[in-house]
Amino acid sequence: LKAGTIEFNGGGISCTLRNLSEAGAALEVVSPLGIPQEFNLFIEADSARRKCAVVWRRERRIGVVFV
Repeated sequence: LKAGTIEFNGGGISCTLRNLSEAGAALEVVSPLGIPQEFNLFIEADSARRKCAVVWRRERRIGVVFV
């Protein structure tokens, strides 16, 4: 598990990365409402920023692929 920030429109939403791979990740969030289809993901532990596209949404999780 790693801490991350979903970044869009000049702001950010905290998340927890789960099932991280080279292709994408599952992100745990308080609520997926208002999170756009594409955004930047900042991974704090790695000081890395990845462009993401949402492929699925569930109650408190979002599945993304890195683009």
